[in-house]
Parts: sequence; C-alpha cells; structure tokens
Amino acid sequence: MKHGKKYVDGAKLVDRSNLYDSAEALELAIKTATAKFDETIEVHVRLGVDSRHADQQVRGAVVLPNGTGKDVRVAVFAKGDLAKAAEEAGADVVGDADLVTKIQGGWMDFDVAIASPDMMGFVGRLGKVLGPRGLMPSPKAGTVTMDVAKAVAEAKAGKIEYRLDKSNIIHCPIGKASFGAEKLLENFNALLDAVIKAKPAAAKGQYIKSCAVASTMGPGVRINPSKVGTGVEAE
Repeated sequence: MKHGKKYVDGAKLVDRSNLYDSAEALELAIKTATAKFDETIEVHVRLGVDSRHADQQVRGAVVLPNGTGKDVRVAVFAKGDLAKAAEEAGADVVGDADLVTKIQGGWMDFDVAIASPDMMGFVGRLGKVLGPRGLMPSPKAGTVTMDVAKAVAEAKAGKIEYRLDKSNIIHCPIGKASFGAEKLLENFNALLDAVIKAKPAAAKGQYIKSCAVASTMGPGVRINPSKVGTGVEAE
C-alpha cells in the first residue's frame, strides 16, 4: 500500500518495534494527526477470546468522561409518556411504528438507536438493516430501556458501544486530536477499564493480546497490553 507524504512523515515518529505506555502513545497519535480536519483518535484492542462462542462474547457500553467530540444524532422508538421524555431529553427523532416504516424506506440519519422494551416487537423488523451497522438497540448496551431519557442523555454525552468483530478485535473512537493527551487518556482508560471488567469467565490465558491507537489518517501506535486501564489486571 502506498501512503501519502504526511503519513510517511508521521510514521517516522513511531518506533514500530516499541510498546509505548498509554500516555506516550496518545501523544504520538496526536502528533501524527496532521490532516486539515480534526482527526478522530481510535483504539484497536485484540482480545484473547473466540467470538464464535457465545460464552466468550465481549460487548457493552461506556460513557467517555470527555465525550467523543461528535454531535450524536439519537433516534428513539417509544410512545406515550416515554416518547415525550425522550423528546425532552434531546432526542433528534422519536417515533414508534411510523419510525420503523421511515427506516425501512431508507432513512438512516442517526448515530444511535434507543428503544423502550415494548417497542422491540416493531424494532425487530429492522434487524437486517440496523444489525450490520451496529445500530440495533440492545439491553446489554443500555439502549433497550424504560429510562429512555437517561439513555438519550448518555448518548449525547459521549456513550459508546464496544463489541468484538469477527477477528476478536474491538474498534472504538475515544475523541478528537484537539482534545489533547490528558482528556484522551481519561477516555482511553474508561474504555479499557470497561473492556477488562467485561472479561468472560470462559476466557483463558492473556486477555488483552494487543492494543494500538491511531488518528484517522495516521499510523498505528502500539501500546504495552499489560499496562492498560487504571488498576484492573489486563492478564
């Protein structure tokens, strides 16, 4: 793969053979974020589990202390008092069967979907549309709940969902390069603490196999996997 000059210059700052501590890795990720836009800083964590087994799934959600830097558009499936509560909490669009029909028609202008439990009979029809995009409401992620107002507030504040892909890797944004290393480190630790606490009982051996951070257009910076989080063992 041929990279541009900015990527090549940024890659020269990173020692590919070194495992950095979290703070230093984030500093480097910021330095290599040289695009004309405010690049997102992403975390990629490979876990020592097998996502093909139900008892080794790792999935959940965490509210990043400093948000993601993104204006999150929230769609809520609810009716009656819950619909009103969602609107008052700042949801961008609220509906029930009409919202399902709208999405079936191709409308997808939202980043997070939240549903009250009684609406899941309708929302289930959207599994093939929302599922592949990671937008299907889930009790585990806190997006199927009676407290839709709280869920909306958390989504707007920077709640992100993490889940394994088929390669047993979690990919998550933790903010913008403009946040600075200190705020990004707080977000990074919040995410890694949540992932470590979600370790399945069936997982054996080293849990955090590898970890890296990167800006949208920059090179990956590898982090020592045994020294992530704020005090929970990563092994």
